[in-house]
Amino acid sequence: MHYVGVDLAWGERAPTGVAVLDPEARLVHVSAQRSDDEVVAAVEGVVAGGACLVAVDAPLIVRNASGNRGCEAALNKDFARFDAGAHPANTGKPEFAETPRGARVAGRLGLDLNPRSGRQRRAIEVYPHPATVSLFRLGRTLKYKHKPGRDLESLRSELLALMGYLETVVVTAGEPWARLRDAVEGATRKSELRVVEDQVDAVVCAYVGLFADTHPEETTTYVGPDGGWEDGYVVVPTLPADLEPSPRRARPRVDPVQAATQAYAARLPQLRDAGERYVRLVQSILDEAGINYLSVTGRTKSVASFAAKAARTVDGRPGGRAMYRDPLTEVTDQLGVRVITYVQRDVETVADLLGDQLVVHDDRDMGRETASEGRFGYASRHQVIGLDAAREGDPDWSPLRGLVASVQIRTVLQHAWAEFEHDIRYKGVVPEEHARDFDRRFTLAAGLLELADREFATIRDRLQATDPRTEEPAGPDADPRLDPRELAAFLAGQYADAGWSRTDHYAWISGLLLELGITSLGELSEVLMGVDETQINEHMDYRYPPGAVRRLDDALLASYAEGYVELHGNAHRVDLLRARLAKLTG
Repeated sequence: MHYVGVDLAWGERAPTGVAVLDPEARLVHVSAQRSDDEVVAAVEGVVAGGACLVAVDAPLIVRNASGNRGCEAALNKDFARFDAGAHPANTGKPEFAETPRGARVAGRLGLDLNPRSGRQRRAIEVYPHPATVSLFRLGRTLKYKHKPGRDLESLRSELLALMGYLETVVVTAGEPWARLRDAVEGATRKSELRVVEDQVDAVVCAYVGLFADTHPEETTTYVGPDGGWEDGYVVVPTLPADLEPSPRRARPRVDPVQAATQAYAARLPQLRDAGERYVRLVQSILDEAGINYLSVTGRTKSVASFAAKAARTVDGRPGGRAMYRDPLTEVTDQLGVRVITYVQRDVETVADLLGDQLVVHDDRDMGRETASEGRFGYASRHQVIGLDAAREGDPDWSPLRGLVASVQIRTVLQHAWAEFEHDIRYKGVVPEEHARDFDRRFTLAAGLLELADREFATIRDRLQATDPRTEEPAGPDADPRLDPRELAAFLAGQYADAGWSRTDHYAWISGLLLELGITSLGELSEVLMGVDETQINEHMDYRYPPGAVRRLDDALLASYAEGYVELHGNAHRVDLLRARLAKLTG
């Protein structure tokens, strides 16, 4: 029998902790996962279809339309005074409107949800906070969860305390637990603690499962007033009868906006560095793909701008309900990147490419949203991006771990409209008597610019459909490299389905062609005639439409192999080219 703990995030974007104990309470696995597929794979990777009790920190059964479940009310009656009450779950919340995520995962694992079941594979719902109160006789819960007013050191201290308690009941000897301890002790950001926190909570869940199975007489299953588990339940080690809550520590009242702003100001130098790194990251991804764009720029939110946004209220009135409970984590545009393209199709290509190469936490097509309302206006693609798993583990990208960037992707015409409209409407003063007329004119301009964007796309498509391969004879003092404009026209015909590349990229690859001894379009045509484009496409399996220069780059790599890799002009990307060559020859 394996005892599995799952600290399940309510959505697939946040990390989920997974831990597995053997019958002797030895920790045999602990990890952070995200998707349902990853959670299921992590569990089955250890239990391998065998007997298991999976203890899930997430609602498994939710039938009530509003308020809290009967089991939550019963649990809160005992544990709320220890700060260990349960949050309400009901079908009025989107995450529980249909089958709860916990039940979906349990179903995929073939688990029986009946807490009284004797089957070999079953699941129970647990809750770490009251469990730790009972197991370790805590006067109040440990405050290791990130909330406004809790600084890094206090969170670290509380999380290490929890880990110390666990070490008294779980055999934690081994690299996985040592790695978690090192991460907590060396954390420099709260976000780094949160990754560990989920996994530590999963260990708590796993131990609660083991405890419930081996000490049923010391375990309480909280259910609704009718005594049945079918409307939801929570399994918790029984609260000791003599345990009383400890007095609350008096804390000075701290203005959350002021505290968040002060913390933001303190980390601003690091954020500026991170913002520059995100710009370089996005630019390198686009350049590697051969995507054509006008510019990639970035900015880090100023302290004043952050403070203004952190202070926003839901109704827009001073003193109203705060829009952000934790501005430092909920304000996602602290780091901003803006990509300006030439035509709308490139906006979609850039968005798809970033989604393929990085983790996209949020993606909104503002132009589509505006159009769905039957009007013209602001058009831009907004994504919130973070590092992918490979870069998360790369020391070179450590300054970006736990940080996200807000990316705006728009055409040059969309950018012009947005900047002008913002300056006039939000930074300027519009006389009231002109407001309606200005609205109409901005709408008219937006419609005309959308039409212009389409016409530019049509012009580019028609240019790509042409195949001008004639060359003018060069004089004796002419640059021996292929003219970038002639090369661009040639490649538009050679790769009619490819997008345009950046102007400077045509000049760059023209230099590589010169190193190969190719100085005319005729010579280039002869080289490309021997290249099997279909085979290249199959091996590279492009997940996005590569630009013309990238297509030529891969064709030359396929044709010259290691000789192309070793060109002087490729010295800065040898590893990347060898990785591509392995795909081409694999």
